[in-house]
Amino acid sequence: MLRLIAAIAAASLALAACTPNATRPPADGAPLFALAPSTLLGGLVEQQRLSFEHGDRRDTVDAMVQADADTVRLVIHTQGQVALRLDWDGERLAQKRMPGLPASLDGARVLSDLQLVFWPVDALRAQLPAGWTLDEQGERRTLKDAKGIVARVEREDADTRLLDQVRLRYRLRIDSVPVTP
Repeated sequence: MLRLIAAIAAASLALAACTPNATRPPADGAPLFALAPSTLLGGLVEQQRLSFEHGDRRDTVDAMVQADADTVRLVIHTQGQVALRLDWDGERLAQKRMPGLPASLDGARVLSDLQLVFWPVDALRAQLPAGWTLDEQGERRTLKDAKGIVARVEREDADTRLLDQVRLRYRLRIDSVPVTP
């Protein structure tokens, strides 16, 4: 589990836990999306297997995500323990962390990645910093700035998405199983 924590931590920089309802400037090379939960029309309830790849490190954890018009909730667990719990209401990001989890593993980056992958492209575009673009062609999204590609999201099939954070040098594979309420 420490390898997983180190891999995730290496993939993100320390960022503040409270995020305004807009995209933060890209201090680490990729913007931080913090859209209101209501911008995800229809909501989302899924069990997910998250496979991280950063350099030579590869780790897998399980997650449960639930988003409705009011709140986004995400729980990442590994080996039967909750490693990270996030609650985002559009104004405040609350995090509950497993003791020993590095401060560099930030919920703001986790939330941003979730939104880049699942939120409507028009809502994401509306929050981009000046000079940035988000293109969607078929099953692929490409986030760019003046220097080039920042991130790519590809929908492999109905339940699998691949996020390549090119600038942050990590990849995330999300295998989802919709949950019936």
